[in-house]
Amino acid sequence: MAVPVIHPLLTTDSEPVEAQSTRRLRRRPARADVLAIGAYVLLGVLVCLHYWADVQNRVSSHLPTDHSWFEWLFAHGAYSVSHLENPLFTTRQNAPDGVNMMANTSLLGVTLPLAPLTLLLGPQVMYALYLGGALAATAGTSYWVLSRHLVRSRAAAFVGGAFLGFAPGIVHHANGQPNFVSNFLLPLIVLRVFRLGEPGRWRRNGIVLGLLVAYQIFINEEMLLLTALACLVAVVAYAVLRPRAAWRQAGAYAAALGLGGGLALLLTAYPIWFQFNGPQSYRGLQGGVFHNWGEDLAAFVTFPRDTIAGDEAVEKTIGLTEQNTWFGWPLVVVAIVALVLLVRRSLVARILAVLAVVFTVASLGPVIRLNGVETETAGPWSYIPDDLPLVEMMMPTRLALVVAAAVGVLLALAWDAVAGNGRPPVPAPRTPGDDGTAPTARPGRRWLRPVGYAVIALAVLPLLPRPLPAQPVDPPPRFITSGGWRPYVPDGRTLVPVPIPSNVHGLPTLRWSALTRQEFPVPGGYFIGPNELGEGVFGAPNRPTSTLIYSTMDRNATPMAITDENRRQAVEDLRFWKASVVVLGAHPREVVLRELMTALLGAPPQRVDDVWLWDVRPLVR
Repeated sequence: MAVPVIHPLLTTDSEPVEAQSTRRLRRRPARADVLAIGAYVLLGVLVCLHYWADVQNRVSSHLPTDHSWFEWLFAHGAYSVSHLENPLFTTRQNAPDGVNMMANTSLLGVTLPLAPLTLLLGPQVMYALYLGGALAATAGTSYWVLSRHLVRSRAAAFVGGAFLGFAPGIVHHANGQPNFVSNFLLPLIVLRVFRLGEPGRWRRNGIVLGLLVAYQIFINEEMLLLTALACLVAVVAYAVLRPRAAWRQAGAYAAALGLGGGLALLLTAYPIWFQFNGPQSYRGLQGGVFHNWGEDLAAFVTFPRDTIAGDEAVEKTIGLTEQNTWFGWPLVVVAIVALVLLVRRSLVARILAVLAVVFTVASLGPVIRLNGVETETAGPWSYIPDDLPLVEMMMPTRLALVVAAAVGVLLALAWDAVAGNGRPPVPAPRTPGDDGTAPTARPGRRWLRPVGYAVIALAVLPLLPRPLPAQPVDPPPRFITSGGWRPYVPDGRTLVPVPIPSNVHGLPTLRWSALTRQEFPVPGGYFIGPNELGEGVFGAPNRPTSTLIYSTMDRNATPMAITDENRRQAVEDLRFWKASVVVLGAHPREVVLRELMTALLGAPPQRVDDVWLWDVRPLVR
C-alpha cells in the first residue's frame, strides 16, 4: 500500500539548479538499484520458503481455504484463456448457478496474463511464485518512486521500499491472500495523482492515471479504494498547507483527473456493471459481517506474529482481527520522534502526520478495543450506518494499511535526513526546507549519522519477516489426476465430490478442480454469492444433502436413521447439481461418509482406482 508522495517540482515556483543537481545524483547509483531489487527478491523467496519445500502439497497454515481459492483462481485464468470463455463468470464452481468473478476477489489482472505459465507450471507453483514476486514487485515500485521523486539517499529509498512491500500487515495477508500483497501499481498511481497538476502535461498524466486505475480494478478494488481515500486526504491536506500552489495547479489537476477518471470508467464500465448487475451478483454482505472489525489499540505497539520478534501467543488476546498494524513499540517511538523532528520543515512529513492521525482513528471501528477487551468508548464507525454503500463492504481495520504506508514513507524521509548529516546539501529551492524532501542537518555533527542509522535499524529489524507457516494437504486421488473420471462425466454434467466444497468443509475437494485445470465442474465452493434476499454470503446456500454431509462430518457418526425423505432430497439435489457421479476419496471421515452416501443413494459404491464411486446417472434421469 502506498501513500501520496510530493514531487519536489510541485512545491516550488522554480527548479533549475536543484532539479538539475538532483537528476545528476539520481543517474549514478544503478548498482544500488540492482542490489535493492535483488534484496527484495530474496525477501520474497524467504517469505515463501516453506511452500517451496513441497510446493505441490503445502498450503497456508493460517488460511488454507484462501490459499486453495487462489490456486483455483490461477486455474480459472488459465481455463478462461485456453477455452476462450468469459473470465467474468464461471460455472466450474458452484455448478450449475456459477460464480460472478467480478463480485469476488478474482485477481483477473494477474491470472489472465499469467495463464500460459499456469498451464505450464500448474497453479500450486504459480501461487508460490507469484506471492513472493508480488511482495518484491511492490517493494520495487515503492523504491523507484521514493528514490526518483522524494529522497536523495538510495539507502533511504531501500528502507522505505522494503517496509512498503513487506510491512507487517502485508506479510500477514500473504498468508493465503495474495491480492493484498499485489500493490505494485499503487505507488505509481499515487505518484501520478500528485503529478496531475503539472502544467502542459495534463493529457499524458490523465491518460496514464486512467490506465493504471483501470488495471488495478482487476487486481484489488479494495486496495484501490484505500489508496483513493489516502490520496483524497493528502490532496486536501496539501491544499490547506500550500493554498497558493494548489490554486495554481487546480485547473490542470481537474482536467487531468477528469480525463483519467473518464478513461478508467470507459475501460471498466462493463466489468463494473457485471459486478453489481450480472448473474450471481449481490448487494452488500449479510449482516455487515466485517463492520465490527476495528483495530485494537494495543496492536499498534505489538510485534507481529510472522516476524522474528513475533509471538503467536499474543494474537490469542488481541488478534481478533487482521494484523494490519502491529508495528512493535520501537517503531512507534521512532515514527513519533521522526514526525516531531521533520514536521516543521518537511511538507511531506506534515501530510504523513495528517494521514497517520486520520486513518489511525478511522481504523478503530465502532467500539474501541484495548488488549482484546471492548471498552465502553464508542469508535468512529458507531456513527456510520451499516448499510451505507461501499462502507457496508469495508473492514475498518484495513484502513490501518494506510498508516503502515505512511510509516514506510516516513522511514525513508528519516533515513534521508540522517544521511544528510555532514554532507553539503543540494542547492535549496526558493522555499528553503519546505521542498517536500527531508531536511538536511547541520554539518559537523557526524556522530548523528551512525546513531540515527542504528536507531532506525533497531526499530525495523525486529519486523523482518519469517517464512510463512505451511501445512501439508492431501493430494487429489489418482482417479482425479489421471483422468479416470472422464468416462463418468460427460459434457454438461458435474462431478460431485464428498464432502462438497464450502468455506468450512471440503478444502481438499476444491483443489480437485484447481489441480485438474477445472476440466469438470463441481457444486458448492468457496466464494461470495447471493442468498435468497440478494445479500452476499460465503459459499453456496446449503441444500439438504450438503447440510447432512457436513453434520455427519462434525459428529463423526451417521444419523440414526435415513428416511425416505432424506433419500428423495438427495436425488433432488443431485438433479439440481446435474450430477453424473459422486466421488469419495481418502478422508479422515471416510468411513462415516461412505455409510451416509450408501444409505442415501440406496446402493454400495464401486471401488475405482483409489476412490469410492456412485454412478448416479440412472437416478437423475
